[in-house]
Amino acid sequence: MKPASFSRLVPTSVAEALAMLGTHAPEACVLAGGQSLVPMMNFRLARPAVLVDLNRVSELACIRDEGDHLAIGAMTRERTIENSNLVRAASPLLHEATLHIAHLPIRSRGTIGGSIANADPAAEYPAVVLALDATLVVQSVRGERRIPADEFFDGVLSTALEPDEILTEIIVPKMPAGSGAAFVEIARRHGDFALAGVAAQLTLSGEAVSNVRLAACGVGPCPIRLVNAEAHVLAEGLSESAVKAAVRAAALEVDPDGDVHATVEFRRHLAGVMTKRALVKAGERARQAA
Repeated sequence: MKPASFSRLVPTSVAEALAMLGTHAPEACVLAGGQSLVPMMNFRLARPAVLVDLNRVSELACIRDEGDHLAIGAMTRERTIENSNLVRAASPLLHEATLHIAHLPIRSRGTIGGSIANADPAAEYPAVVLALDATLVVQSVRGERRIPADEFFDGVLSTALEPDEILTEIIVPKMPAGSGAAFVEIARRHGDFALAGVAAQLTLSGEAVSNVRLAACGVGPCPIRLVNAEAHVLAEGLSESAVKAAVRAAALEVDPDGDVHATVEFRRHLAGVMTKRALVKAGERARQAA
């Protein structure tokens, strides 16, 4: 199939893009990498009357070191993040998750902002920004908002973005000293969306865990923060009993649907298995960093 008729606007600055979107919203849609939107348009699951194509807005393609955090432009390609030594050093979780995204041609076109704004519940980046306590900068002709990742995702393909707003930047705190991170997922084939995935970052103070954040993808209508699992690790560290308790908690707090690939019960089981793997790997890396 081919998409329904639409107009394409090609701004060269953020200000121009915001003006175009403000004029044509809510019938307009932003085009970033197009790896999700274009197939949806071809199947006529999405029928925007106007596309505001951000691919010539060069100011949105950047990775900046801002001291205690990275500022990543929304049009930064996933392949650029994969190859960035700055990201690898300052946010290993973001780097590792990128390696799990689809295949090289898709990472070469897909953008971090497009993935986050699309909010596919099985995608890696939405879970990662939850685990990293990232802040999402969105703009419109009305001004700028800064939205914590915890408040950004509403449901399947649904976010806090208003029709005239563009996600322009992702603020990612750098990983603290004495910390470790891990992203693990399981899929039917390499490059497929995850049946279940977990992002973990934790900080050790001796044998105690002073901070931990866990988030899961593929097991609910949006990425899920595993706060009950976190609580067990904060209270008891990374002992075998604590990890087992975190696994049980994770399986209970996810909200998966069953489908042809996995039942509800199996996805719950996978969420627990991925939680254990992520915690163990992050803990090992934190000890090596200490």
